[in-house]
Amino acid sequence: MVATTLFTKALQRYWRLSRALTMGAQGMVLDPGNRVLLVRHGYRPGWHFPGGGVEWGETVQGALARELKEEAGVILGEPPPLFGIYANFERFPGDHIALYVVRDWRQAELPAPSFEIREQRLFPADALPEDVSHPVTRRLAEVLGGHPRDERW
Repeated sequence: MVATTLFTKALQRYWRLSRALTMGAQGMVLDPGNRVLLVRHGYRPGWHFPGGGVEWGETVQGALARELKEEAGVILGEPPPLFGIYANFERFPGDHIALYVVRDWRQAELPAPSFEIREQRLFPADALPEDVSHPVTRRLAEVLGGHPRDERW
């Protein structure tokens, strides 16, 4: 029994090192008029969905809720549906992003601008800023425009 447990733990560590995977959670936060909430970071150009990495011991939905609150002051109502999981291999070979479509939310307060999040704003889906990130436009076309899903972020 002890040998089996030790073997299993060793095998799990090997898998963690040899099959490294990182996971992120992002939210497509939409208001009733289908305006989308986007954030502008201090460390990379363009406008993006709010979200971030899933920490050890944290669920993907837990990470989404934490990141939305930290970055945009968004408090979730009902748990949002998962729209898709995307490979983000351009950033890291084992990186994946879970995208949730968030329609039931409130904004308790606006966080002050910081190094991480310089600004946040609601944009009409058909009038996005010029420097919006390419994944944002592709995901909006998938969710709101019925375009086929691409498995790459």
